[in-house]
Amino acid sequence: MASPMDNIDALKGLHTQIKGRMEKTVEDFRANMASVRTGRASVHMLDQVKVDYYGTETPIAQVAQVTTPEANLIVVQPWEQSLVGAIEKAIRTSSQGFNPMHDGRIIRVPVPPMTEERRKEAVKHLAGVLEEHKNTIRAVRRDGNETVKKAAKEKTISVDDEKRANDEIQALTDGEIKRLEELFKAKEKDVLTV
Repeated sequence: MASPMDNIDALKGLHTQIKGRMEKTVEDFRANMASVRTGRASVHMLDQVKVDYYGTETPIAQVAQVTTPEANLIVVQPWEQSLVGAIEKAIRTSSQGFNPMHDGRIIRVPVPPMTEERRKEAVKHLAGVLEEHKNTIRAVRRDGNETVKKAAKEKTISVDDEKRANDEIQALTDGEIKRLEELFKAKEKDVLTV
């Protein structure tokens, strides 16, 4: 659907820019949620864990193959044998609470069942991440409103156009925040389900 803002020369492309930034925030939140632990093993649980790879902090998935052959086991097979120790250490020192073991070639990460307390901690952490992403979306809204306000001040748009543009930006904001909350609720249910 075309945006009414695109019909106004001073605001051309603003809708696309705002929507793009908001969608990027939602995707970042989705990626953050995928790395949060539930009762089952997932390759995404190690997404936020980084390993020192020749002086650069690199996600494990970029230096190894990560698989889940069983519901309670993650297997990490580094592409370079020399990384086994560094990857094991990175997993062990992450906030996930894993206790990895290796045989010199492959790292096995048992995923213990989560305790009630750990589940609540995970949900609390996710709620904080949700709030950060909501604030990011609100900041995008603020930037959009500033652009509209500036155009109105320079008299390149009418008062009615300013009102319509602000309403459209608010509708975008409400929609993206609702998506974040729906993603959070689904993940919360997943984490709290034993």
